[in-house]
Amino acid sequence: MLGIPRTTFYRWYDRYIALGEAGLEDQPSRPGRVWNRIPDTVRQQIVDLALEEPELSPRELAVRFTDTQRYFVSEASVYRLLVAHDLVTSPAFAIIRAADEFHEKTTGPNQLWQTDFTYRAPRPGWSGVHMSGMH
Repeated sequence: MLGIPRTTFYRWYDRYIALGEAGLEDQPSRPGRVWNRIPDTVRQQIVDLALEEPELSPRELAVRFTDTQRYFVSEASVYRLLVAHDLVTSPAFAIIRAADEFHEKTTGPNQLWQTDFTYRAPRPGWSGVHMSGMH
């Protein structure tokens, strides 16, 4: 008659019996806690490990933590945690510009070789690295 599921009616009825009219007030629809959140104590242990071994990458930290503490954490979770604590350094990028001419001049064939490695997205039956040489 009200157009609501029977289960909803009985859930409301149970809340009314237990709490009176206060039980019928709107409830937030979101869960009170994230189901897969890493506990704060474990998060601190991961940060401590990162500070003890700063040379380890987030992946290596995740593996080391999982192996030593017997508590699985993903590489992505470790990375987000390290970023939140400013513990991730940006990779150093070296910008190399092509020169207009070679520094060492050649006087004959086979004195200078040039190699070009270009990464391309893998395709079936292809290794993903293209290498060409010329003299």
